[in-house]
Amino acid sequence: MSAVTTSPAPTGQPERTRPLGRLAALARAELALLVRSKGVMFAALFVPFALPFSVAQTVDDDTLKGTGLTLGLVLLPGAIGFSLLFAVYSSLVTIYATRRDELVLKRLRTGELRDNEILAGTAVPSVIIGLAQSAVLIVAVTALLDIGAPEAPHLAVLGILIGIVLMVVLAALTSALSRTAESAQVMAMPVLLVLMLGSGMVVPLEVFPDSLASVCERLPLTGAMTLIRGGWTGELSGGDILTAAVTSLAWIALSLFAVRRWFRWEPRR
Repeated sequence: MSAVTTSPAPTGQPERTRPLGRLAALARAELALLVRSKGVMFAALFVPFALPFSVAQTVDDDTLKGTGLTLGLVLLPGAIGFSLLFAVYSSLVTIYATRRDELVLKRLRTGELRDNEILAGTAVPSVIIGLAQSAVLIVAVTALLDIGAPEAPHLAVLGILIGIVLMVVLAALTSALSRTAESAQVMAMPVLLVLMLGSGMVVPLEVFPDSLASVCERLPLTGAMTLIRGGWTGELSGGDILTAAVTSLAWIALSLFAVRRWFRWEPRR
């Protein structure tokens, strides 16, 4: 009886590291494409730095009277929120829709990449920009407005991470509901306006009427903004933390379900 020979296992990276390698390769390619898009790069890099300081002109001590907040405690979370909206959400809406219309996403699906790897790898450069901007804005606003260190840094970190994940899945959903890259930008505008005005970024919810504030507390980004601000004030109760986290995670789960159901990998005809 002849012996059965088997070929040796292929050398190189272990099987479990291959998805990371595929993600890294896609992220590098996406970064190269992103750098070439001057409009997307401008919105991602410069708008989040300019808007927070314009907001500072609309909020004064009289507006914040009785809220227990200072200008710095309003401006800092708002600055991070602008970075999440423009560096992550707005740029990714355009990127997902453009890559779909150019058949890039369809071609990627014919290779080894899985669907979730394609969406995640495409988002990596925007996520890195959003994280870097948040770090720069924290340092700049802290220095300019003399804000102390966060009282509960774990809440601030949790809020930023939840906000980034939420912006990625909302961007994928917005692009999925848009027919073209141009219409995706139009569809993103009302989302940007509602989240900016209703999530406590421009004006804290504490100055809103109770009925309006209760509605705004259910918006997708409000939970993340609450956690980020609570990270610096340290005044969130356990119930407030749980409510903010559960609301945000519910929006993430709902958006992920919608993306799985309706995301399109090729242009609409």
